[in-house]
Amino acid sequence: MSKAFRFHRHGGPELLELADIEVGEPGTGEVRMRNTAVAVNYRDVLMRRGVHAVKSLPSGIGLESAGVIEAIGPGVTDFNVGDRVAFAGMPEGSYAELRIVPAARLIALPDAIDDRTAAAMMIRGMTARALLHDAYKVQPGDTILVHAAAGGVGLIMCQWAKHLGATVIGTVGSEEKAEIARAHGCDHAIVYTQEDFVVRVREITAGEGVPVVYDSVGKATFEGSLRCLRRRGVMASFGEASGDPDPVPPRRLGALGSIYLTHPSVTNYTVTRAELDATANDLFAMVGSGKIKIVISKIYPLEDAPRAHADLEQRKTTGSIVLVV
Repeated sequence: MSKAFRFHRHGGPELLELADIEVGEPGTGEVRMRNTAVAVNYRDVLMRRGVHAVKSLPSGIGLESAGVIEAIGPGVTDFNVGDRVAFAGMPEGSYAELRIVPAARLIALPDAIDDRTAAAMMIRGMTARALLHDAYKVQPGDTILVHAAAGGVGLIMCQWAKHLGATVIGTVGSEEKAEIARAHGCDHAIVYTQEDFVVRVREITAGEGVPVVYDSVGKATFEGSLRCLRRRGVMASFGEASGDPDPVPPRRLGALGSIYLTHPSVTNYTVTRAELDATANDLFAMVGSGKIKIVISKIYPLEDAPRAHADLEQRKTTGSIVLVV
């Protein structure tokens, strides 16, 4: 048996229920993993609310955890019992003591990366890598805009983009968060509650605009993000923390300077084993070398997952937050 969170209907954090779940033995191509640390992502909040679809109710929750392999199913040859691993992706269910996961999506952890850091960084870090290297390949001398710069993905992106030679403009919700963003590579931290980020971006870029905007906020920032782009710039909308943006007629993209609109998902950049390994290894190298520091602002025991969700929704956190098992 395993303690695991389930929710039976969509709504607030109080609907998360800790229950005893029968886990069983891993099937072909699967392993049973004992979690030690579990990431809390904003996507989990959206799933709980019903903004992101789940297969059925009741549903497990959570996409990312680190721990150790407890049992191996038939056909698994790349991993052994006792291996330290991380898992990031479907199926949902990481808010648990034990879980069955497909070995094809499992990632071996290097000794230099502890479990809590691994849980906090896999989806966020691989997303940052996909955004900066693939959705738009950041070049030395680029000036880029990162929304939610003090968040989990934002802090990784600020550091990684600086390593690539970019000037980073970031938006944040408070002066406290601005200081955190600046301490992690953000050159120009804009407190969007105090000033118009579109005006500031145009000032910083001498009216030209930026070649790319990385927007995880969604509805509240989407229109302004479009107006920050230079001619033929890239709008990478990868999250909807404030809700889905209004539809954009394709012809308007031309009127804005023949800009490009994309919605990158890390899943589509790590489809093959080779892509997954390359992305994870790049992330491990950046963190292991100290070029990127993973910020964990709060750690909660597993049973406090509802409180972690409430804190995340109320913008009480920065960087990553983790549940420990």
